[in-house]
Amino acid sequence: MTLAYWVHDISPFLGPHWGNFGIRYYGLSYVLGFVVGAWLLARYTRAGRSQLPANRIADLMFALVLGVMLGGRLGSFVLYHPEQLWQDPLSFFRIWEGGMASHGGMIGVTIAIIWFGRSAKIRAVHLCDLIATVTPAGLLFGRIANFINGELWGKPATVAWAVIFPASPTPLVPRYPSQLYEAALEGALLLAFMQWRFWRSDVVTKSPGRLTGEFLIAYAIVRMVGETFREPDASLILGLSRGTFYSLFMIAAGCVLIVRKSKPLEIK
Repeated sequence: MTLAYWVHDISPFLGPHWGNFGIRYYGLSYVLGFVVGAWLLARYTRAGRSQLPANRIADLMFALVLGVMLGGRLGSFVLYHPEQLWQDPLSFFRIWEGGMASHGGMIGVTIAIIWFGRSAKIRAVHLCDLIATVTPAGLLFGRIANFINGELWGKPATVAWAVIFPASPTPLVPRYPSQLYEAALEGALLLAFMQWRFWRSDVVTKSPGRLTGEFLIAYAIVRMVGETFREPDASLILGLSRGTFYSLFMIAAGCVLIVRKSKPLEIK
């Protein structure tokens, strides 16, 4: 029966490579995510729905790149494998081995937004609302890259579309392609929802911060759904996978942003 399932054999590189050097799909996913994000931010500005000037979009994107990379990388160690940071600190710099945490990346992005908002004299909650609407694009590409890399695999499964991941624990068994489930939920579904809320309502101007709260809650929910199919990549906390456990804090933060009173935004 095992032979009836597809064995994952996709190269993590796009085109030729030399050892660990080459164009990786994982790195390409980040580039695509930032490109799509910048394009959407430019559309918001042209449509008169953003306080972010067109000539500052590149500056914001640079800050976000730093926030995502540093926050995601540090979060991967602190939130999931803290012992590795002490036992092998140089592994932090071996980015070709993978290791990025979405929760850590979001914390890094938040810090970058606060810093940029102060320097550009734009309310941080407004920038958070804008970034919340484009973040799912990066999550979509990132999860697809996780599947291509054959990492973050799902739990053992018997569904017809199960996949055998050679890097998974032995004995090798078919597993859910949970990376694709998360790409559909955290990426495509959440992107559609956030774009619908942004373009079809006045929530960005009437209630700054609310859209960010909705994103945090929606992301936490779809992440927890995805976690039911995903093999935990670290020890459980209170019987919950770490992805689910950390998502509970996102729901709490989202609720605070939704119920808090915020001064309406004026976009000139």
